[in-house]
Amino acid sequence: MHDDLMAKAHAWLAEDPDQETRDELAKLIEAGDVDELSARFGGTLQFGTAGLRGELGAGPMRMNRSVVIRAAAGLAAYLKQNGHTGGLVVIGYDARHKSADFARDTAAVMTGAGLRAAVLPRPLPTPVLAYAIRHLGAVAGVEVTASHNPPRDNGYKVYLGDGSQIVPPADAGIAAEIDAIASLNDVPRPDAGWETLDDAVLDAYLARTDAVLAEGSPRTARTVYTAMHGVGKDVLLAAFARAGFPEPVLVAEQADPDPDFPTVAFPNPEEPGAMDLAFAQARTADPDLIIANDPDADRCAVAVKDGAEWRMLRGDEVGALLGAHLVRRGATGVFAESIVSSSLLGRIAGKAGLPYEETLTGFKWIARVDGLRYGYEEALGYCVDPEGVRDKDGITAALLITELASGLKEEGRTLLDLLDDLAVEHGLHATDQLSVRVQDLSLIADAMRRLREQPPTELAGLAVTGAEDLTRGSEKLPPTDGLRYTLDGARVIVRPSGTEPKLKCYLEVVVPVADHAALPAARARATDLLTAIKRDLSAAAGI
Repeated sequence: MHDDLMAKAHAWLAEDPDQETRDELAKLIEAGDVDELSARFGGTLQFGTAGLRGELGAGPMRMNRSVVIRAAAGLAAYLKQNGHTGGLVVIGYDARHKSADFARDTAAVMTGAGLRAAVLPRPLPTPVLAYAIRHLGAVAGVEVTASHNPPRDNGYKVYLGDGSQIVPPADAGIAAEIDAIASLNDVPRPDAGWETLDDAVLDAYLARTDAVLAEGSPRTARTVYTAMHGVGKDVLLAAFARAGFPEPVLVAEQADPDPDFPTVAFPNPEEPGAMDLAFAQARTADPDLIIANDPDADRCAVAVKDGAEWRMLRGDEVGALLGAHLVRRGATGVFAESIVSSSLLGRIAGKAGLPYEETLTGFKWIARVDGLRYGYEEALGYCVDPEGVRDKDGITAALLITELASGLKEEGRTLLDLLDDLAVEHGLHATDQLSVRVQDLSLIADAMRRLREQPPTELAGLAVTGAEDLTRGSEKLPPTDGLRYTLDGARVIVRPSGTEPKLKCYLEVVVPVADHAALPAARARATDLLTAIKRDLSAAAGI
């Protein structure tokens, strides 16, 4: 085993084009660090529906130039096999460590394979890349990003020519082509021949952002904005200036791109502590709302003043607010969301007589809904301009929520007042998540098996009226590893995370509300139910 491991490491070292990872690997070989070498050579990063994502470093289980070159070559082979020889592949990247290198390698591989490649001019938000694919008539797009993962990670997200992320069977087809590459020496990588785009694509994207707002709508809401050390600031400020909103007050410490994300443990607005600097800025600037993007600016977080304190709105609350705003503006078309998001959007669409669809988790599914007008996912992802960007877009979502806050401000009301109205109209929909991060992945499999073999018959004293194993698929949904429980007045979905070592349980309770006076009691009841469901579900899953 030891000899085999060393042979693999030496073979990798001989091909590695990156001096930095070569030095790192040479040291590990010299030190005979079997544990670390085993971790890096115990398999290969799997190319799945989010493309690739992993920790930077040498070896096939890490993100590095060798892995990226193989991924690009596999994608090129897949595109050519599907009749796209000579087609255009557009490439975007964020400001993480190695992102620019990975983008350049991808452009070189595409050019060497006889495809045309165009690279965005600098680190830009992921939605600009998603927009560019359709705008330029590309056959595929690649975004080098690890979104809101920790600083040591990077990733590789693949879109096909429709401008939405890949879904099965394309992912398996590309993975098979990657596996078929014997040696990096077989992959032609010229030094030139691709195009570096100018700002015309970005300008076209920005011109399109105006389309999400209603003509002549109020634009008075004042915002504090954080880019979370990512690439969102310049594009968001340009979009807000075009729209005529007051200039956002920046959280200066987090405004500019920094691949080390020095002020946050996890650069994800949902993580505890990530918004502390924004809250501090808001206490001085006293804005109407706080807007945050994640580092690649495809997600949008919103915080509001609740009494004396600031609080983050849940993704489901923002999802419902944007849906209600679009209905009020007379939007037509399909409203869609993933199965783990709040059922409130379905109620809003139903009452407005609009078609409504549920999809599997992820924008790769939401963006594919026929006739989509608006789609969202509880993890802070909103698609408010599907004709422009068939993916979540944290820039246009920020514009739309600020338009809504402006309209309410003119009426002397807030986003929280509108949430109260929705609760009275449709019932209080309260959501929560039970998320368990594990070191050992077998714990997740054990929990899923336990729930399948002995499904709970009641949670929090509510009878389980339906239990679905989502691996079976249905007329509406392709198969996925997950379980859905319908309860009397509640819903629970359990699934392993697709991008992190986590078991995720999504909870929702719906409490009827007679009038505004009944809201505090309904909230207390919802909190009690969610706490009890978490407790009972943990016990049933053995976590």
